[in-house]
Amino acid sequence: MINLRFTKSRYMAGRQCARRLWLETNEPENYAAPSPGSPLEIGQEIGRKARLLFPGGALVEAPPWEHAEATARTALLMEDPSVPAIFEAAITYQDLHVRLDVLERCADGWRLVEVKSSSGVKDHHVDDAAFQAYVLAAAGVPLHAVGILHVNTSYVRGPREIDWRDFFGSVDVTDEIAGEIADMPGWLEVMHQNVREQTLPYAEPGKHCNTPYACPFWDRCTEDKPSDWVFHMPRLTAPQLAALEELGVVSISGIPDTFSLTERQGIIRDATVSGQTYVAPGLARALRDFGPPACYLDFEAMMPPIPLYEGTRPYETIPFQWSLHVLADDGTLTHQAFLAEDRDDPRRAFAETLIRALSETEAPIIVYSAYERTRLRDLSAIFPDLREPLAAIITRLTDLLPIVRKAVYLPNAGFSNSIKSVGPALCPDFTYDDLEDVADGGTASAVFLQMASGTLTDRKEILRFRRALLEYCCRDTLAMVEVHRGLMRLADNANG
Repeated sequence: MINLRFTKSRYMAGRQCARRLWLETNEPENYAAPSPGSPLEIGQEIGRKARLLFPGGALVEAPPWEHAEATARTALLMEDPSVPAIFEAAITYQDLHVRLDVLERCADGWRLVEVKSSSGVKDHHVDDAAFQAYVLAAAGVPLHAVGILHVNTSYVRGPREIDWRDFFGSVDVTDEIAGEIADMPGWLEVMHQNVREQTLPYAEPGKHCNTPYACPFWDRCTEDKPSDWVFHMPRLTAPQLAALEELGVVSISGIPDTFSLTERQGIIRDATVSGQTYVAPGLARALRDFGPPACYLDFEAMMPPIPLYEGTRPYETIPFQWSLHVLADDGTLTHQAFLAEDRDDPRRAFAETLIRALSETEAPIIVYSAYERTRLRDLSAIFPDLREPLAAIITRLTDLLPIVRKAVYLPNAGFSNSIKSVGPALCPDFTYDDLEDVADGGTASAVFLQMASGTLTDRKEILRFRRALLEYCCRDTLAMVEVHRGLMRLADNANG
């Protein structure tokens, strides 16, 4: 039997896409606890910390699927005047059900407080606060104010524990949600009609699928699209998309020669049709400053939502690992690496070890994006005594990514310029597929954050993940070696 109960998450799904709402209602997936380091897990942790601002508050501990138990427990707590605030309060009105981050008791009613892990209040935060306020009002709860707590990224951690009152920022949205609440009956009527349809509604996939959050049904909704779907064309404007739709064109290879495209878009269309790699005439000239000899450098960093170290802010970028491959004139390839060892601030050791490693050669330092340059500038600002050697490193940086974006186009890179796509495209034997525990930067950041924060304590697990982190970061710089070699081969073939 279809569960037509409307929660905040379903309401927000309906605001994003009718198809997503239908699928979440008619074909829901089983509840799964969020993985460590995921945005959902971070949000839950921030929510737990926000409760410290309401001493004496009571938690409704019933899990999400125990709606009746949670509602009954909430009712008892609301009747007890000694309870100043209720966490995860459950309120139900007809088929509308909400669990509230904080329901704070006031002199003559209640204040709703929504907790967000973001650095400020966004439009969709107002939308979901409005839905909660609507349900409260419909259920007869006297609501006098609605506020949103968010992370204050200006907060700087001192030498002691976190000051949670300074860590959070607060915004009153009572007036702002009034218009949203007025529109709520209309939205809900449309959504109720939607979920009662016998068949899945049609919605053309597009940019809305990632706004405000990535839709979990993306693969399902795009499974019938061609591999060269026009959506993959970079910088395709809304008018261009509309014009292609009117022409009935769904694939890049089907875009007519007469259709107005930028120079780069035209190159991509032609290479997709021919299946041949595009090489700009100036590729060899563009690669002159890249060596060899050459160094290949990659960083990994974390952005702790709750600052771990004195003097740091929420979500400040903390580099904890580097990998360096060095390619000599004679083709010899050597490797060095750094991975922070303990729970102390890793930045000083990160910078000093990197300076020592790069002082052994004067070769250009190849990176793949502006990320490393930005992190080195941050370190220069933090450690004035290291400013000169860090500046010397910065002057040696050469970025391969602009070369890939402008001087070549690889049809087998899957319309992506990421190192994980370009590396295998230029060197078919190169792969990331054998990496298991850590295979991307997001996982690397999440894993190290667990170790640095003390969440991960099992020694065997820590050693396993340290090996995985070292292997992953090494693979990234090895990918740069292969990309550089592949580009040089393309340039030689073009000149030959």
